[in-house]
Amino acid sequence: MRVTVIGAGAGGCAAVAEFMQAGHEVQLWNRSAETLGAFERARGVEYEGVLGDGIVRPRLMTTDLREAVEGADALVCTLPTFSHAPVARALAACGVSRDVPVVLDPGHTGGALEFRAAYEARGAAAPPIAELSTLTYVARKYQPQRVTVTGRAKAVRVAALPQGEAALHAARTLFPSATPVRDVLATGLSNVNMVLHPPGAILGAAWIEATGGDFTFYVEGMTPGVARVMQALDDERRAVGAAFGHVLPNLIEEMQAIGTVEASVADTQDYAAAISGGKANSSIKAPGSLAHRYYLEDFGHGLLPFIAFAQIAGVAVPTAASLFGLGGTLAGVDYADKGRTAAAMGIANLDRDALLALVRG
Repeated sequence: MRVTVIGAGAGGCAAVAEFMQAGHEVQLWNRSAETLGAFERARGVEYEGVLGDGIVRPRLMTTDLREAVEGADALVCTLPTFSHAPVARALAACGVSRDVPVVLDPGHTGGALEFRAAYEARGAAAPPIAELSTLTYVARKYQPQRVTVTGRAKAVRVAALPQGEAALHAARTLFPSATPVRDVLATGLSNVNMVLHPPGAILGAAWIEATGGDFTFYVEGMTPGVARVMQALDDERRAVGAAFGHVLPNLIEEMQAIGTVEASVADTQDYAAAISGGKANSSIKAPGSLAHRYYLEDFGHGLLPFIAFAQIAGVAVPTAASLFGLGGTLAGVDYADKGRTAAAMGIANLDRDALLALVRG
């Protein structure tokens, strides 16, 4: 399969390495020539960690989106969630074939819905779209030409919008660990980062500002108080899922399936011990500032669409609402203005049954 990877961050580079190891032909796009320049100087994308150590050489590396998608059998978007709508609009402007499927790795919460709405707002018919529930890698770029992959998801959830069978097939081909679920509400509500990041980002903000993030977010930052807020938020997530007919595992069980909580953990109610004991995330530092993606992404594109789903489902989510309000004040960002709103997802004024019909066809 010829695959275009959209985004040359850590997740995109990990995907490039894994796809090429599997024998796929890869084209890599990134908007920054400087980012691609590091790979060009290294004569490829270097990788280390759980995928092995080595270098892969994509067929093409370019900042020209039209060139990057030429001849592709599938597009895999690994960009941060706040880039989904701009990329959708850019792809629509490129005139990408209606038959080329798009896979969002991940969609986070409401990603496929927003992507389709943004695409169609340009007057173009949207391609088949599938989304994964979480990024398939725990990865960081500590050097500009190399990705360090400390974890690879053992299991993720995948769903497609109606008429998205080609995208679902592409996702399952490229990500063998992906298990289909009924609809994109199930994948969006299985977004672990939406629950995992905001409590620590809010309650650890003073420490983040004072130290520049010089502490381990999932170990030193995972205190009992943070864990209690996290569990309350997780209970709200599962309640919203139940209102849409989905029985969702709790956060610890979901992270065990992914592989970021150890399989040996028996007490899945002890959030602090389970998360701090996970090897894949153990060395990851806290955000260096309040401009980090844990704030920019997981509030406006995690909690905000979650609250929209909750309102449609008729479920109260006071913990989510409180964290969302504090996040905007803390970071000085109007997430409700810039984030993934119900209108941006194309679901404003829908009731529960209408939303289910939209995502299930």
